[in-house]
Amino acid sequence: MYFWLFIAQLATLVLILGLLYRPLGDYMARVYTTRKNLKVERGIYRLIGVNPDSDQTWPVYLRSVLAFSAVGILILYGMQRLQQFLPYALGLPAVPEGLSFNTAISFVTNTNWQSYSPEVTMGYTVQMAGLAVQNFASAAVGIAVAIALVRGFALRKSGTIGNFWVDMIRGTIRILLPLSVIAAIVLLAGGAIQNFNGFDHITTLTGATQSIPGGPVASQEAIKEVGTNGGGFFNVNSAHPFENPTPWTNIFEIVLMLAIPFALPRTFGTMVGDKRQGYAILATMGTLFVASLVAMTLFEFAGNGTATMAAGGAMEGKETRFGIIGSTLFGTSSTLTSTGAVNSMHDSYTALGGGMAMINMMLGEVAPGGVGSGLYGILVIAIIAVFIAGLMVGRTPEYLGKKLGAREMKLASLYILATPTLVLVGTALSFAIPAVRADIEKTSMWNPGLHGFSEVLYAFTSAGNNNGSAFAGLTANTPWLNSALGVVMMLGRFLPIVFALALAGSLAAQDRVPATAGTLPTHRPQFIGLLIGTVILVSALTYFPVLALGPLAEGLK
Repeated sequence: MYFWLFIAQLATLVLILGLLYRPLGDYMARVYTTRKNLKVERGIYRLIGVNPDSDQTWPVYLRSVLAFSAVGILILYGMQRLQQFLPYALGLPAVPEGLSFNTAISFVTNTNWQSYSPEVTMGYTVQMAGLAVQNFASAAVGIAVAIALVRGFALRKSGTIGNFWVDMIRGTIRILLPLSVIAAIVLLAGGAIQNFNGFDHITTLTGATQSIPGGPVASQEAIKEVGTNGGGFFNVNSAHPFENPTPWTNIFEIVLMLAIPFALPRTFGTMVGDKRQGYAILATMGTLFVASLVAMTLFEFAGNGTATMAAGGAMEGKETRFGIIGSTLFGTSSTLTSTGAVNSMHDSYTALGGGMAMINMMLGEVAPGGVGSGLYGILVIAIIAVFIAGLMVGRTPEYLGKKLGAREMKLASLYILATPTLVLVGTALSFAIPAVRADIEKTSMWNPGLHGFSEVLYAFTSAGNNNGSAFAGLTANTPWLNSALGVVMMLGRFLPIVFALALAGSLAAQDRVPATAGTLPTHRPQFIGLLIGTVILVSALTYFPVLALGPLAEGLK
């Protein structure tokens, strides 16, 4: 029965995503290639003083990304610190400095890591005008960077890679906003709430009193999934029935997470003039996704222990309305994208099941990854795969007609080294500095030993990869973790963007070289296999030692 239920849910997901792939991918390609601007867009350009017909070099494009994001961090930090003066504050005080710093960086970097209980920390104005706005903005930035890298392959002898302000505004108005409106309406129909009621006080069946929060939930739930942002209006995230009421809304939210990332390969293939290249990237993403889903589901069903066997699986921390399959499907989708939303507690997964959630992030979130970040991440790995293949056959590597020389390989290498360095250094410092280790062990870790180590490793892995999910047994609202995770989130977002945009500029400046008999075909199954192997090899060599200290050791004990 479980096997056929798994097949039915996976087949439903594949069918819906397959139906969306071509129309959504082609639509996004038109959005970023047309020279026509909507009336509302022209008004915004005049307001901010941008010439939409003026393209930017990669350093200017990068400065625009960084400036826009820096302003977003300052505004969101200020809104949290001044919360008590804002309307619909619900009587909540200002958010503390360290937590405001961490949260501002978290939402601007598309991470949405939350070291707090949202419903008792943030008022409605901060939730809507602060957090939800950054959900749109950070997602639009990710898509813009991906499109800039795609232009690097598509353009010839160009000193520019597009205009960030045009890309960001178009992504918000033409893609994210319409999809989010539709998604919010569907979630409302499914039972998600959308109001400004504040807290309702009720008497339970046992005679106790309980406060039930309301809020503009459906609108924020929609963009958190569409933009692969994550986070939640409530502390238990998408396990809360006000956010994710039924099994069918669970599948719907999974579709929202995966729709844009899985359609972007079509956009890539269309813009470079070879749709087969998009299919090759899609096949790589899809293969890794299914393999990860199968592994996580098997680990959860094979959980050891009397209670686990009696329940038919590892049901601790999972909602009965979703079951193991609905939970692992959601968990795989959220950790293979940069969403980080959860409908079950990853800390309660089996050791190897929780380890799979970590591995999903350690792969670089490229199967399919976050909106934009997944595409530019896997394109960088494709460059490395082509370079490896070129070394094997003794030829200068080329990808889509662009030569991959020393500059391109240095940038690609720095890209893949940046995030693991942040994750491993952050985890190491948490245990190497005596005062910090004492605080971690005394305050943050509820589970000593191997699982406690896994909680800290998961936190830095989530922050460095801008995922935002967590092993819930870790108390992260401490001075060290607020500061360290904030820095890791910021560098984990913007360092890869620096290298991706520099790579886009280097590729755009080249002319295309003609294909020859010795050119490596990058649309065939052999290349797909090579690309999958490169993704796994890069992650395995980097993270296996630290995984052996945490989830692997715990799972094999």
